[in-house]
Parts: sequence; C-alpha cells; structure tokens
Amino acid sequence: MRLMRIFTASGIALMLAACAWNPFAERVDPRTQPAQLSPFQQTRQVKPVWSLSVGPSASYLFAPVASFDSIYAASAKGTILRVDPQNGREIWRIDARSALTAGVGTDGHTVVVAAKDGVLLAFDSEGKKKWQAKLSTEALSSPAVSADVVVVRTQDNRIYGFDTDTGERKWMVTRRLPPLTLHTISGAAISGPTAVVALPGGRMISLLLSNGATNWDVVVGDPRGTTDLERIADTSGVPAIMGRLVCAVSFQGRVACYDVVSGGIIWARELSSAVGVSIDSDFVYAASDAGAVYAFSNLGGHNAWRNDELAYRGLTTPVSFLRSVVVGDFQGFVHFLSLNDGAFVARVATDGSPIKAPPLVVHDKVILQTTGGRLAAFTFD
Repeated sequence: MRLMRIFTASGIALMLAACAWNPFAERVDPRTQPAQLSPFQQTRQVKPVWSLSVGPSASYLFAPVASFDSIYAASAKGTILRVDPQNGREIWRIDARSALTAGVGTDGHTVVVAAKDGVLLAFDSEGKKKWQAKLSTEALSSPAVSADVVVVRTQDNRIYGFDTDTGERKWMVTRRLPPLTLHTISGAAISGPTAVVALPGGRMISLLLSNGATNWDVVVGDPRGTTDLERIADTSGVPAIMGRLVCAVSFQGRVACYDVVSGGIIWARELSSAVGVSIDSDFVYAASDAGAVYAFSNLGGHNAWRNDELAYRGLTTPVSFLRSVVVGDFQGFVHFLSLNDGAFVARVATDGSPIKAPPLVVHDKVILQTTGGRLAAFTFD
C-alpha cells in the first residue's frame, strides 16, 4: 500500500476520480507509520537567520536556487523572488501572471520557471520578462539553465533545449514513458557541454547541449518483477555532479555513481528512494523511501553510516552543511546529523508544513522552502 500512495497512473487516477469512496484510504499499514521523534542531547545550536513568505507550493515541488550573490525562489500561485542570502532582503518580487508547476532554474542572468499551462517563462536578473516558450505538457522539475541552453523535461518524457537568450527551441528528445511512474521529480543538471537527465524507467542520459544528441545512456534502476507496479524503477530527483562524478538513485533500484564524461559506472549499491542524492568531497548522501539516511564514500560506495530513526517521515534529499547533514521532513522539522556517524546533533522546526525541496546551502547558511510557503535560513552559533 505504500507504493499506491506515491505512484501515478492515468488509468487508476481516472477510475478513483470517478468514485466517491477510495478503498486505499481506509487501509493503513502500521509498519509504515512515521517514526515519533525522540529527544536527544543537542551538541550544536541552530540559529535562525531570516524568514520570509514566498507562497505555498500546492501539490508541486519548488526548490530555491542560488547563483552569484542571490537566491531565487517561486511558488505555485506565480510569485518569483530574488533574495539576498545574507539577510533575507527582497531584491525584487514579481508575479509571473500564471500558476506555476516548477522552478527555479537560473544561471544568474536568466531566471526560468514552468507554468501550469505547459509554458516555459524566462525573466532577466532584474525580474523583467524575456521570453516564453510552449511545451507539449507540464514540467514538474526545475529547468536547468546554462549560458546558452535551457533544458527541461516534461511529463510526457520529452526533453527540450531552448536558447537561453531568445527562447528559440534548439532541439527536442523524446523517450518512451513506462506504463506506471512515480509522482516524483526527475530533473536535469548541466555539466560542461552536456545535460545529465534523470528519467522514469530507471535510466539516466547525458545529452549534448549543442544539439541534444545522446552522449551516453545508463541504467540506474533496472525494472524487475512481473507487474507494472513491481517494475517501477524511476530515477529520482536531480543527478548530483562533482568533478568527474555524477550520482543518482532510483525507486526500487539502487544508488550509483558514473563518470560524467563517459558514463562508465564507478560503483552501485542496492537502495530504493523517491528523492534524489547529493554529493560533497567525501560522501554521497541518500534517503531511502523507508526513511533511512545513508552516507556512502563517493569513490568506492562504502556505506560509512546509516540513520534509521526518521522512518517514513517523508524525507528530503540529505545535504551536507558545516560538518553536518541536513534533511527536512513531512512535519516541517529540519534534522541535523553528524557528518561522522549520522547521530542527531540538532533539530529545528519551521512552519509545520512538509519540506519537499532539498536544502540549499549558501556559504554558512542552509535555506529551506516549505510547502506552506516559508523560505527560511539557518546557521550554527
């Protein structure tokens, strides 16, 4: 039943929409109940730095992004912000005049969001509209923006490349969509002359920014099982890139790292996750769909530590921050784990609404965006 809560299939969705009674809603598996938070001795003190309202995310995932000396964030109702990360001062706030489904992507000069009507909207760094482009359907992942190309994947599994300055479509790649997919975000990251894109069906591809040609195509999660439900193996989140290493994770699959240039596999470990991974100079961090937080050595994949005390709390992608690992949960709590062994070192509450976007680290601050609409920055005393 845990699977039934997180996958989307058009046929089943239409069937349930036509019924007043949902048979799945009455069946609760006690094995997947969220863990209760236990008290612990805080060894580090978290200090709130600033907080402001950006607007609710509705059923979408909006992730803040940093570029140069600014943070950009957006909300479902169409608000887009540019914020000074040091003090939370709003540099500008605009209304996109359209409901949004994803954002923000930026290279510091062009700010791009996806609108609910299948339109890509681009603004300059001062908040003035530059262009808009039509997509085949909605995009649920933030666009990836380089100086030359904006890359975005839509729900029908098409990947587009648009000219960053003019919005002219440069190329489009179409991939087959599996019968069932997770209601999760499979996004893109840019590395040099390529875009690395996570895909449903457990694949990850590298495309040339110049023309959309496939550079390499790898399997992160190999679909297994006899039913479509059992064979869901979507690659989750946005690929994490550091130097020559690109890492990703899939649902009912594995966490794996590859050479970003050749696509050659470096290491892989069995793991199921509906959110992405992050990477630093030492470790790759992942949260399983069961709520365990892992740290793997980024070169060999050795499991350095695991924290199982946040079971089924709807965790975000874990991210390293000032010798700790930060992860948000479905009640708006922000957990700080020791980088050495994964033990709790601090915890702080936000507005009580779920945190779905990965924490954003900017210098000595970590920024969280809640689905309720708060953008909040914290640091350690």
